[in-house]
Amino acid sequence: MIETDSGAIRKLTAQLGDDGNIEYQLPVGDASLPLNPLLGRKLSLYFDDKITCCHCGRKTKKSYSQGYCFPCMQKLAQCDMCIMKPETCHYHLGTCREPEWGEQHCMIPHYVYLANTSGLKVGITRQGQVPTRWIDQGATQALPIFKVNTRLQSGLVEIALAEFIADKTNWRAMLKGNAEPIDLAAKARELKPLISDKLADIRLKFGEDAVQSLDLPVVDLHFPVREYLTKISSFNFDKNPEVSGTLMGIKGQYLIFDTGVINIRKFTSYHIHAEYEEE
Repeated sequence: MIETDSGAIRKLTAQLGDDGNIEYQLPVGDASLPLNPLLGRKLSLYFDDKITCCHCGRKTKKSYSQGYCFPCMQKLAQCDMCIMKPETCHYHLGTCREPEWGEQHCMIPHYVYLANTSGLKVGITRQGQVPTRWIDQGATQALPIFKVNTRLQSGLVEIALAEFIADKTNWRAMLKGNAEPIDLAAKARELKPLISDKLADIRLKFGEDAVQSLDLPVVDLHFPVREYLTKISSFNFDKNPEVSGTLMGIKGQYLIFDTGVINIRKFTSYHIHAEYEEE
């Protein structure tokens, strides 16, 4: 077995190739462990009983908002509720925790998209997060359908669409296999007229250019999964410091072992070391 250095883990990084195939890495400390070559091999992750804040580096007994200590969670804009619910963005009220951060991350163009994860859903993402957001959600298909000027506006469009389709992924279903292909372009043509009144209200409030309708090609994504599980059980470092098994696949932010799955993003800032079987 080959052992890695110990360090804090971050969310999985990934690259989408021109062929739609995805290459994954697991950041551990200052290193990055390529995961695709480990498919079909024994992989063990060991929690070293240490958590440090991903922002300030402070040692913390518990991780908040996926990797932060409690003080940082309380003060950072990226941990505010409006990150989960963009329609509650309050930058325009002058109450943003970090106005400069808000300008860089929220007061910039966003996309509203349709995706096929565990089925059809609507989502939003910053312009610079395409296709990362789709990969993180385990989407096998994605299609941007609107471009808006700010995060708040993207949230308002998302809410309008969520009256007709899901805005969340059933992660257990997503990890049991790929959903049936969907004609996302046809769905977009079907949905856009249903929210025309809501879009008119948004444009009236924020300007005619606040929401731009898009006509782009569907993006297909192929995740490196050799075999899906029929029954999903989750590993949890807080309950068991060892995650071990044969790596069967990677999808979204999940490692799929023959023994269960683990959401790596959930354990951001946990210090671990890994061991994997030689080829």
